[in-house]
Amino acid sequence: MAEGGEREELFSPPPVSPAKRLCPWPSPQAHHPRGSPGAAGGGVGGVGSSCLAPGARLHLQPESLLDCAAKTVAEKWAYERVEERFERIPEPVQRRIVYWSFPRNEREICMYSSFQYRGGPGAGSSGGAVGVSPAEEGPPPAPGSAPPAGSVPGVVAAGASPGLGTGAGPVGSGSGGEGLPFRRGIRLLDSGSVENVLQVGFHLSGTVTEPATASEPAVTYKVAISFDRCKITSVTCGCGNKDIFYCAHVVALSLYRIRKPDQVKLRLPISETLFQMNRDQLQKFIQYLITAHHTEVLPTAQKLADEILSSNSEINQVNGAPDPTAGASIDDENCWHLDEEQVKEQVKLFLSQGGYYGSGKQLNSMFAKVREMLRMRDSNGARMLTLITEQFMADPRLTLWRQQGTSMTDKCRQLWDELGALWVCIILNPHCKLEEKSCWLQQLQKWSDLDVCPLEDGNYGNELPNITNALPQNANHSADSLSRPRRTVFTRAIEGRELHWQDSHLQRIISSDIYTAPACQRENERLLFNSHGQPLWLEHVPTACARVDALRSHGYPKEALRLTVAIINTLRLQQQRQLEIYKHQKKELLQRGTTTITNLEGWVGHPLDPIGCLFLTLTEACRLNDDGYMEVSDINESRLPVYQHVPVAAGYSESYLSLALEVALMGMGQQRVMPEGLYAQDKVCRNEEQLLSQLQELQLDDELVQTLRKQCILLLEGGPFSGLGEVIHRESVPMHTFAKYLFSALLPHDPDLSYKLALRAMRLPVLENSASAGDNSHPHHMVSVVPSRYPRWFTLGHLESQQCELASTMLTAAKGDTLRLRTILEAIQKHIHSSSLIFKLAQDAFKIATPTDSSTDSTLLNVALELGLQVMRMTLSTLNWRRREMVRWLVTCATEVDHLKAAEEEGELVSAGQVQIPNGNVGRPGSGPGWPLLSSGSP
Repeated sequence: MAEGGEREELFSPPPVSPAKRLCPWPSPQAHHPRGSPGAAGGGVGGVGSSCLAPGARLHLQPESLLDCAAKTVAEKWAYERVEERFERIPEPVQRRIVYWSFPRNEREICMYSSFQYRGGPGAGSSGGAVGVSPAEEGPPPAPGSAPPAGSVPGVVAAGASPGLGTGAGPVGSGSGGEGLPFRRGIRLLDSGSVENVLQVGFHLSGTVTEPATASEPAVTYKVAISFDRCKITSVTCGCGNKDIFYCAHVVALSLYRIRKPDQVKLRLPISETLFQMNRDQLQKFIQYLITAHHTEVLPTAQKLADEILSSNSEINQVNGAPDPTAGASIDDENCWHLDEEQVKEQVKLFLSQGGYYGSGKQLNSMFAKVREMLRMRDSNGARMLTLITEQFMADPRLTLWRQQGTSMTDKCRQLWDELGALWVCIILNPHCKLEEKSCWLQQLQKWSDLDVCPLEDGNYGNELPNITNALPQNANHSADSLSRPRRTVFTRAIEGRELHWQDSHLQRIISSDIYTAPACQRENERLLFNSHGQPLWLEHVPTACARVDALRSHGYPKEALRLTVAIINTLRLQQQRQLEIYKHQKKELLQRGTTTITNLEGWVGHPLDPIGCLFLTLTEACRLNDDGYMEVSDINESRLPVYQHVPVAAGYSESYLSLALEVALMGMGQQRVMPEGLYAQDKVCRNEEQLLSQLQELQLDDELVQTLRKQCILLLEGGPFSGLGEVIHRESVPMHTFAKYLFSALLPHDPDLSYKLALRAMRLPVLENSASAGDNSHPHHMVSVVPSRYPRWFTLGHLESQQCELASTMLTAAKGDTLRLRTILEAIQKHIHSSSLIFKLAQDAFKIATPTDSSTDSTLLNVALELGLQVMRMTLSTLNWRRREMVRWLVTCATEVDHLKAAEEEGELVSAGQVQIPNGNVGRPGSGPGWPLLSSGSP
């Protein structure tokens, strides 16, 4: 990923000092004649018409050929290469190269001055390239080829301010965006605090004044910036900033150069100016320089003078002399300035505060910054991730957890998961060189071989297939965990060494929207397309999705979309074939009542998050870019994204938004076995809730409702391949949370389908099948545990509570509908085995049936009473305060039911004119005929 076609050593620290390459003395014959330094104009604009910032005059008149050539050379060539290539470089050409060598994009300045940059939809951890100016955007290079050096997918015009997001800011920043260095730098620039700006070659200097406050006087800081090939290579500020990112003063000076280039004095590199001087001028120049700074430079000046006068000194053995303003040499790596020591210190500090919420948020912000750098195709993305990983591996808690045999905290596990996923993106970089990939893999293998390296699934073994293998369908997965290969958080990234982008079918998929099956297909091509001629990508699904994530993370959003569509077409074909298989086995499976078919590798909760990756890739393409989205918002403000239907390319009759909904439903409806281990099971629940929260952001219109209904029908008919099919595996992950969303979304549009789906999802087979078939004395009295011969379900309590939530949602919706309430009641009595949860349902039903502001609902009240009686039957052998509480509540409920019946009977008699009720009797328990005398004790 080294820009400019030059290799980047990711694991050796780059020089952060200003470039000081040796500038040899040019021969007078070869050198062009000189005028005064400012002969061609005192400003940066000097020559031609491009004295404004890039983009400011794009629509007024075309650029000159000189500027077009100078822009390209300044971006891709080291200035030393230009000097070596051409003997005579006219001064106007030198000026234009020097001018265009400064960064032209405020987005890059913002990226290096805050955590909180937000450049549009998806600019966070999973965003694609957005906000691309039509004037600057070009077709991205094909994956597998090197990208243009310094190319960026977005440009901010002069005078505009890139937006800031609502993520975590640097330590000490304000609650909103106003405390961020980038925003403070804009304020300093707008207030006129930047002065004395001078550009000498590839060095920019100036002063920035912090305005006086009530407690402090105004302070002026000297700022110096070195740059090369449109990248800032070093920064120095008198404020002594100690942070990962640039201070506000560096930001202010940089933005001044971008927005007001015509007000910046431009000089060629100082070596060029010195060459024009004769001996007397040089002596006068040196003496005046020493006089102006004699306290600082006099010892150094005398030392240099002694070495020059000594014929055997090392300084006389070298032709030329260093020039800090002449730009970088050919051998210097071309990358943005990144303070590696500060990155290490910040990560170390955040890890030492592992128990605090803010530290995890800051580390997640650093991961988001890595993704942003990758998307900009900035080599510092991999460098920064390497530095972060080194500090993670050096965390002393790893050794402590290993010695004590305890597992790390959930927050820490989530950070390690994100670290592993980012390395998968790095390894699958479509335009990295083989030597870079080999270097990363060697380092990953070293980390993975360490004893303290966290395992992929915590303290438990893992039977998931590796990243390059297809998914096996095998129910016999009870192998001894000790015999399984050790899989660390880096294992999947290491397995990525086998993956490449040279497959011709893959190249055609990601390079064209109109790639379809040829008219005459060969035998080996028939599996590459579906019946409609649309391309398929037959690869292990999480691996294929990791490719999508890599494309999107490295700034190829269009290619990522094309591959996503091919993957969804493949999933559809797989779903269709699974339906056909089930039709042939349906009779046998229904008779047996169980199945051995299950997916050992679930897509929800998977380390690579395949479904979340596809969903985000599709929804980012549909997200509206409203004007206010680019502005600073309060850190606590939450704004729901707005989506629109964007049609898929030619040959498709659907939108990316409908595909996003479809693939999310397919993934969460997948019938899959519950993984082993507390963390893996907890991750399944968290990932499912995260996907559902993203689904709830979609506004369901007619097209999305049609997609929802179609997919729900397929899930109900999917048999053992669907978590909502008629027959599922005993240890299948329950669908309660997923079904609750489907029920609420479908209810206004198709009530029958929504109830059918929710009732099907009420199952919890791991508990139901553990009951003895011959014990019918107490059919609903079951202990809520899993037999020891099966892997322990650590999240069983959470799953049962979600089952209860689903039942409560159905009871609320079915209020007043006797038939549906009876069906729901039967499902509750059959599938819920916890007396406390049934008691909670009974209480919920009672509250819903007896609102304070409306009449009592008798149907739901009867359900509450039935559930209460069910609890009493289940707790016959339990004598504690909870049972007494249940008895008291049941008496209250029975009293309300009987009172309601009495009131209804009296109302019928009154309406028939057979009886007259005295005032004040209606509404009081015990006032109606036939009111039972219930004691408050146990029945």
